[in-house]
Amino acid sequence: MDEYDYIVVGAGSAGCVMAARLSADGRHRVLLLEAGPSDRDPWIHVPIGYAKTMFNPVLNWMFRTDADPGMNRRQVYWPRGKTLGGSSAINGLIFIRGQAEDYDDWAAQGNAQWSFEQVLPWFRRLEHNTLGADAWRGTDGPLWSSHIRVRHPLIDAVIAACEEAGIPRNPDFNGARQEGAGYYQLSTRNGFRCSTAVAYLRPARRRPNLRVLTRAQTTRIVFEGRRAVGVEYRPGARADRRDAGTTKASGVTVEAGPPVQVRARREVILCAGALQSPQLLQLSGVGPAALLQSFGIPVVHELPGVGENLQDHLQARVMFRCSRPITTNDQLASLWGRLRIGMEYVFMRGGPMAIGINQGGIFARTRPELTRPDVQFHVATLSSDMAGSPVHAHSGFTMSVCQLRPESRGQVRIRSTDPLEPPSMQPFYLSTDNDRRTAVDGVKLARRLVATRALAPFVIDEYAPGAQAASDADLLEFVRNHGGTIFHPSGTCRMGADALAVVDQQLRVRGVGGLRVVDCSVMPTLVSGNTNVPVVMIAERAAAFVLGDAH
Repeated sequence: MDEYDYIVVGAGSAGCVMAARLSADGRHRVLLLEAGPSDRDPWIHVPIGYAKTMFNPVLNWMFRTDADPGMNRRQVYWPRGKTLGGSSAINGLIFIRGQAEDYDDWAAQGNAQWSFEQVLPWFRRLEHNTLGADAWRGTDGPLWSSHIRVRHPLIDAVIAACEEAGIPRNPDFNGARQEGAGYYQLSTRNGFRCSTAVAYLRPARRRPNLRVLTRAQTTRIVFEGRRAVGVEYRPGARADRRDAGTTKASGVTVEAGPPVQVRARREVILCAGALQSPQLLQLSGVGPAALLQSFGIPVVHELPGVGENLQDHLQARVMFRCSRPITTNDQLASLWGRLRIGMEYVFMRGGPMAIGINQGGIFARTRPELTRPDVQFHVATLSSDMAGSPVHAHSGFTMSVCQLRPESRGQVRIRSTDPLEPPSMQPFYLSTDNDRRTAVDGVKLARRLVATRALAPFVIDEYAPGAQAASDADLLEFVRNHGGTIFHPSGTCRMGADALAVVDQQLRVRGVGGLRVVDCSVMPTLVSGNTNVPVVMIAERAAAFVLGDAH
């Protein structure tokens, strides 16, 4: 049996960081296991390639939730990255940390080592900010945070509309304050996507003490007593449209070889994400005892919180027909327009292909009595039926709004003992009065903004939900029928010290030895913004914890 000091499961946003940091001094043998292929597909590295990878089963797990009662029994599509870099290789590239209060809330819940004062140096350490260093931002890290060089008249009009409505202009959402309207910064470097595979793993792969295995799907954690001593994986696992044996839940097809076991002398580190880390724990005998026993899985350690506390940002995509032919829809409508976009990218590393989908952002309060922003807008200079699908034939733009701190809580639970079958994912969206109210108020705020003097000249009419959705009940029904994830499932192995906490402050799984979880699942509550950069910060801190224990 092959032995390593550390086995990292999942080469996603966190796993690439862990593998790079743990192997850096050459003292430890590290194995990184990834179920998907390498990140050679060129569309991964072109920022607008997000639209190409959104429905690619080779690079994307293409999960679907269970029928959700809060969404009129719809199954909501949940894309997750399945390649080196994980979701950082297929996401929307937005570089956001969240609000300082998010981390102070974590500290108030019994995680004193995760206050904003504690995590800020790690945020500064991980980034290379093209605007330069200051008290809030860093320039020496591997993960690039690039500003958008060319302004767009539609985004400028949105920002002016926000100022007219009392929402301040904000040149840096990761600076002294988050509230306001402005251009996003993106995880790009010189016009290319800067995933964690590019930023962290690529420089590390030359090290002789780091081994990276792709198409190797981990199926369970191996325990001796209550100590994790290794993992079992299926080599050669692949997923594409040509294979046989389609799984019922995701439409992804799988072919894999016989299981292989590898041993960890020090630790196993789960970085499989908020959906598959709890699945692996449950399959391995760590989780709610009644659930495990119902499938005949021997209970290694009962942890009732494994798979609970699922949270996600639910977006409502409010779309408008634009009065001027300045949108990406217009550029893509003709052969010449498409050629011009391509040439602008090839020769200048600029234009829509270098930016991705969303350029403009808004963090705002839907009610004046609130002390901090409770909604986030992603403003795109295009419109389509769903994120990543072909654009509309008319000139259009989208103001996607999501609630930053939802109160609704869901769960992730195994469906069977088959590790290749996706787990049951039930978000229970819109299950509280406040979540329903905020969803409606977010759509109404979008409508107020397009009615301003600054933005009204750009709008012909509202494409969705449309003028027929007049009442609050109509708007809530629109969100139920058309709302979707903004790709941030979190919280299913949450950090804390109470009976339902899964990991402690150093992300060690409570009640067992030699095992940590390092990904979005450890968040006690969802951060107020996109989750990729916070996950990188979590992994940077976790690597320091691991190395501190080793030394």
